[in-house]
Amino acid sequence: MKSKRTGRTGSLDYRFIRKFIDNHFSHFNAYALKAASQAYIQHLRKGNRMLLAMAGAMSTAEIGGTLAEMIRKDKVHAICTTGANLEEDIFNLIAHDHYEHIPHYRQLAPRDEESLYKRGLNRVTDTCIPETEAMRRVQGPLLECVRRAELKGQRFFPFEFFYQMIRRGDLKSYYQIDPGNSWVIAACKKNIPIWTPGWEDSTLGNYIVASSRRKMISGYGTVKSGLELMNFLIDWYLQNTQKGTVGFFQIGGGIAGDFAICVVPLITQDLREKCKYWGYFCQISDSTTSYGSYSGASPNEKITWGKLAADTPKFHIESDATIVAPLMFAYILAAR
Repeated sequence: MKSKRTGRTGSLDYRFIRKFIDNHFSHFNAYALKAASQAYIQHLRKGNRMLLAMAGAMSTAEIGGTLAEMIRKDKVHAICTTGANLEEDIFNLIAHDHYEHIPHYRQLAPRDEESLYKRGLNRVTDTCIPETEAMRRVQGPLLECVRRAELKGQRFFPFEFFYQMIRRGDLKSYYQIDPGNSWVIAACKKNIPIWTPGWEDSTLGNYIVASSRRKMISGYGTVKSGLELMNFLIDWYLQNTQKGTVGFFQIGGGIAGDFAICVVPLITQDLREKCKYWGYFCQISDSTTSYGSYSGASPNEKITWGKLAADTPKFHIESDATIVAPLMFAYILAAR
């Protein structure tokens, strides 16, 4: 079953969604969604900035429809995400019509999964990413970007290579959705930073390693490392907290969240310099809190690590981010 979706989400009138939430989201996780959205708006109205930390498979869930508009409207000023989310936004952009929707995925037997694999379809829950039309199409242009950097003795972060492909139009002939629904394109146009800690844990990160081993490139030196990403984050954070604060909006947990939020204790405890705490915190996660996982940790736990202050506005929405995040973004976008 092909996944068909047209139209640009940014053209919707978000005021209806906001009014519905105001009138009906009054308790439990629904109230937390509304309160977190209102606090997000107030945080920005004070002239502060917001960093989005995004785990999970949100790009394959087509979060770009609302996230791209958040970026365009200056509601998100920086992103820390997995390498998978970075690349999967582009995969959806260039291969959307070749994706397959598997609504009965819970009923698949191992042989059914093997059949999908043989057809070059990589399943993410109910959605299959087509290997030939998505992954293979990006590998060549990305490799050329790395080769050009090698020849010039230049080095870049992973997101900068993606920005180069976008600005050169390397993939434009393959676009299958409105590019206005690509959050990476929106980020590129705003030139905001995208940190991808652990980029090697992604399809294209794997490909760069393979290309080095196959002598298609001379090595990994053109791709800046995770330690360099953290150093870049320190500079960005200090610069963007000179006049106000930076908020932290977290989808899921794992490395995308922990990498970015650690910059504050790094500055205060390791560099032994003064800096402001994160000025707002919200996490969307359904992870259980009692197993020691970072994904399920309550916001208050972060106080003990020197990441948040006792009076930082904190919200934890225990629900499905594919439902919650677009609703929150719509609510925030409706604000004047």
